[in-house]
Amino acid sequence: MTTRSTTATPSDTSRGSASAPGSASVELAIGGMTCASCAARIEKKLNRMDGVEATVNYATEKAKVTYRDDDVSVQDLISTVEATGYTAQPPPPPETRQGTPGTDEAESEPDDGLTALRQRLITSLVLSVPVIAMAMIPALQFDNWQWLSLTLAAPVVVYAGWPFHRAAWTNLNHGAATMDTLISVGTSAAFLWSVWALFFGTAGMTGMTHPFELTIARTDGAGNIYLEAAAGVTAFILAGRWFEARSKRKAGAALRALMELGAKEVTLLRDGREVTVPTAELQVGDRFVVRPGEKIATDGTVVEGTSAVDASMLTGESVPVEVAAGDTVTGATINAGGRLVVEATRIGSDTQLARMARLVEDAQNGKAAAQRLADRISAVFVPIVIALALGTLGFWLGSGAGLTAAFTAAVAVLIIACPCALGLATPTALMVGTGRGAQLGILIKGPEVLETTRRVDTIVLDKTGTVTTGKMTLLAVHTAEGSDENDVLRLAGAIEHSSEHPIAQAVAAGAVERLGGATLPTPESFANVPGLGVQGVVDGHALLVGREKLLAEWEIRLPESLARAKAEAESAGRTAITVAWDGEARAVLEVADAVKETSAEAIERLRALGLTPILLTGDNRAVAEAVAAEVGIDAEQVYAEVMPEDKVDVVKRLQAEGRSVAMVGDGVNDAAALAQADLGLAMGTGTDAAIEAGDLTLVRGDLRAAADAIRLARRTLSTIRTNLFWAFAYNVGALPLAAAGLLNPMIAGAAMAFSSVFVVGNSLRLRGFKGA
Repeated sequence: MTTRSTTATPSDTSRGSASAPGSASVELAIGGMTCASCAARIEKKLNRMDGVEATVNYATEKAKVTYRDDDVSVQDLISTVEATGYTAQPPPPPETRQGTPGTDEAESEPDDGLTALRQRLITSLVLSVPVIAMAMIPALQFDNWQWLSLTLAAPVVVYAGWPFHRAAWTNLNHGAATMDTLISVGTSAAFLWSVWALFFGTAGMTGMTHPFELTIARTDGAGNIYLEAAAGVTAFILAGRWFEARSKRKAGAALRALMELGAKEVTLLRDGREVTVPTAELQVGDRFVVRPGEKIATDGTVVEGTSAVDASMLTGESVPVEVAAGDTVTGATINAGGRLVVEATRIGSDTQLARMARLVEDAQNGKAAAQRLADRISAVFVPIVIALALGTLGFWLGSGAGLTAAFTAAVAVLIIACPCALGLATPTALMVGTGRGAQLGILIKGPEVLETTRRVDTIVLDKTGTVTTGKMTLLAVHTAEGSDENDVLRLAGAIEHSSEHPIAQAVAAGAVERLGGATLPTPESFANVPGLGVQGVVDGHALLVGREKLLAEWEIRLPESLARAKAEAESAGRTAITVAWDGEARAVLEVADAVKETSAEAIERLRALGLTPILLTGDNRAVAEAVAAEVGIDAEQVYAEVMPEDKVDVVKRLQAEGRSVAMVGDGVNDAAALAQADLGLAMGTGTDAAIEAGDLTLVRGDLRAAADAIRLARRTLSTIRTNLFWAFAYNVGALPLAAAGLLNPMIAGAAMAFSSVFVVGNSLRLRGFKGA
């Protein structure tokens, strides 16, 4: 099931580039959105413009817009967004946008309002706790306690709750109602009624108390204050927004992590001298030196030297690629062998690394933000509550109950509808669930991740570093008749230990391990044969270790048993290394990326969750099918020799078949596919780019954690849904009492407290979650 698709050119995904004749695309930074419905409203307004196609992502706070540049300008798009009640920022100029790999873009990141939100949250918590305590505990109600409550609650409602009031006003101007509307109306009604009762009613009199009475009786409300409801709701909801904002802030970190992979400095060859300069100064045609162990600064062509290049992070190839003069190399890959001189062919935003960054960005922008359940319910709940409050006011006025009683009942409807527990429903379950997950090596990024886990039916697994260890390992030793395995290991390990090649290092490490940690002898002479292997003298033996062609150059042929072993190893996708000394072939060594011991068990657990496992790799098909057979994945579920761009296409194709796809990966080459998948699970032992692009991070390098992560996420989602049900059920159940004018403030307070305690208690049950 090998996949080969056309690779997107840089212009296909670049921001602000023409996507078709007469059209252009631009990415705008959107400000002022408070919920997913805000994004939908902006998207709707933009799409009403002639020749405009827009996608607005609430999670990343970006709008990706394609427009006809002869009819519409970027300023027209910005004006439309601003007319909708939000802010929009144009993209930065090209010289600042097209950063080179290795530049630190995080320092110039805007604060995105998180500091201001934290200040409002701290203010609300500090001031609202004593207000709630005084209202709920009669023993704390000293003379004139109500005036201290007013003094403390006012900054909470006005300053800390300002974002809700501002959003409610914006929504009102556009004929919409969201949770912000309900929060603003409810807290404002509670606060303003309390002010009226204090100044014009009897609530401000010295000695006024809120007795703890669970009785249902009609009251005119002139002696009641609801400051604890106004302050408490504001604090609870702000806490929820804080946790949401923290997870949202990481949405762009995948791109920064990708760019950080690049080399920060490069050694240029100028007039025969080596000069070290920042990578940003590289130009196409420049020649630069890459020493062993260094990152290749940018895409280019080798003009001098031979080496092995570790490109596993970008391509998924577990075996380092041999390169020589005339071969192409990719920026951010690592020179694992000799000295290279490379001529730069692509720089900055044209490199493969930058193109992969755009793939991640496009995948993130194309993945619609999850419409939270609370917002969906509030879209219906909020208008109904407001209509019920107005209806209650009209009914009591019409029945002759009096203005005070009518307003008391109407305000009671708004207060009881204001969902105190709703502010805790998601963040408490998420905090407990993520805390328990962290103990098990699972990091959940945010609440929007959870709904996806319930629908996932297919899980795509990267091979290198996910199902396998990601490093070359000596797996088997086949000796010729008359040769001793320990002699082979001792001599081959000794000569390979002098080489920097990753395969040679795997042989040396495997030899030491199999010999019980014995010290290997020091070669008397050593020479690297580029592209073929190594040769030298160890303990007086003339030794050759490498490809069969190296032995052939010395007219040494493999006996039938070793030739058969070599063919079987290669058919299984392993690297076969021949060993000869004193003119005779002695052994064949098998080296490969070893399968993790827990991978087969992990596949069984994933199947038990109803998921179909699929193996996806950039490695060759023989290697992929051998690994799949070892862990229990069917051959028809193997996608091999897949480039990074093609991995995204494979995920898209599976989604087009109606599947909900989870993706597990660890390398840079997986980052775009992780972002495209419905659920991305990144191995914590992998690169930062993969971790930031994923929705869930598996801290351990154990694939079994993927099954635990999906189980925990599903359990956390179930807890959140239960919390939301009870948070709304209490409101719905109490609304008829409020509308009937029978709502005692202590009953309302007790009901709010009970619903909050229930939500917290239900969330704490997640602490008992255990991994399989």
